[in-house]
Amino acid sequence: MAPTEGDEQPPLRMLFFRFLLPGHLIPMADMAALFAARGVRCTILTTPLQASTIRSIVDRANTSLGSVDVVVVPFPDVGLPPSAESGTGLTSKDYNDRFLRTAELLQEPFRRFLSSHHAEIDAVVSDGLFHWSVDDAAEHGIPRITFLGTSMFARSCTEAMLRSNPFEVCSDDPATVISLPGLPHRVVELRGQMMDPVKRPHEWALFQLIHAADRRSYGELFNSFHELEPAYAEHYRATLHRRAWLVGPVALASGSGKDVTSRGAVAGALSPESIGCLRWLDEKPASSVLYVSFGTMTIFSPEQMRELARGLDLSGKNFLWVIANGSASTDLCMPDGFPMAHRGYIVRGWAPQVLILNHPAVGGYMTHCGWNSTLEAVSAGVPMVTWPRYADQFHNEKLVAEVLEVGVGVGAEDYATWMETHRLIGSEVIAESIRKVMKKETMWKKAEELGAKARAAVEKGGSSYDDVGQLMEELMARRCSGRTARGQL
Repeated sequence: MAPTEGDEQPPLRMLFFRFLLPGHLIPMADMAALFAARGVRCTILTTPLQASTIRSIVDRANTSLGSVDVVVVPFPDVGLPPSAESGTGLTSKDYNDRFLRTAELLQEPFRRFLSSHHAEIDAVVSDGLFHWSVDDAAEHGIPRITFLGTSMFARSCTEAMLRSNPFEVCSDDPATVISLPGLPHRVVELRGQMMDPVKRPHEWALFQLIHAADRRSYGELFNSFHELEPAYAEHYRATLHRRAWLVGPVALASGSGKDVTSRGAVAGALSPESIGCLRWLDEKPASSVLYVSFGTMTIFSPEQMRELARGLDLSGKNFLWVIANGSASTDLCMPDGFPMAHRGYIVRGWAPQVLILNHPAVGGYMTHCGWNSTLEAVSAGVPMVTWPRYADQFHNEKLVAEVLEVGVGVGAEDYATWMETHRLIGSEVIAESIRKVMKKETMWKKAEELGAKARAAVEKGGSSYDDVGQLMEELMARRCSGRTARGQL
């Protein structure tokens, strides 16, 4: 049953509530846009600065006859400067801890909105970090669908890790090899590459809360597609008995990735080099440029910056390097004469990543393996040099390099935030990883095939297109049946 069929049935309405980091919020805005394009009335609940970050996505959706509203609530007062609302101005551990507190303080405005609008909301799509939202939604008889924003592979690995807790029976040596049980592939990682409950008890406890809430939710949305990780889509449903809909890549499905000027730029803040980089790429041969970007939250030490710069030089390849948290001081970390005018281009601040990855001149991508960036590379058919640092990134590296075979790692071994010490990776190792990716034709072919599958998945009749329709039908059927028993939420 389509949501708009029958005079007695108004369109479905879905509330989207995402954590405040751009890497969390932007894919959810894309997701709201793609549901709106299918006739769903969508509302995004967020804070003022984040509302400006997603404004271009929302405007594009509404121009295309969709219906996406943005409801703004105040940014919680946790003693942070205004620039920190985007999550990119967190210059200390204290600031980072305060920012994480906002995940709890946003519960009250969320509750107020549900109290006023629960009668017209058919489903809440909330960030996994808002684990308390499952109970708040249930109080009003609303199904909560979780969206953590990572791959099914990474979610399955985390589930296996939480369920088996392999750390209890192994050495505390970071070089200890740990096998994650019960997965479709043999997955082994070093202890130092994993979230260790001994070293990170608070983070471990939070993940336990998140997963417990997710198991009680109506289901889970993934920014992925069946053809990318079919074994894990089946594992999630048949083995873990979890309801899941794969609806990505959402930037492709919503069309918002085509916005050149501002998609993802915080409050429209464009760096001086961001437009010029595309003209620079136009002058380069096909597949000759390595794109280098580590997302908005990764900061390297001065020593690692120097080694990375030397590695880019030693590789002999053209490169476009985005330094998201960079400033003039980063010049002090660079070798003399860097970058080489004919081979290198540096962007400080925001860059139009989707357009860069899809430019014919780009033949490889050095990435931290955040899922948004990984999926954008997959969608563009670009192989990767993988350099994970934290969170789900080591799991995503396994998917890219070992399962999909479209990437080569630099050998990162330590799970740590930007505020913690990382093992220095030398320039020679970096250069060799770049050369492997930029010359391996088999890897390029596999990457191009995945890109074609990604585009097909979001088209009418594709797997992701069909999963969107399936969820809409289920929510409409649930509304029509009037089932509001807690066990069916």
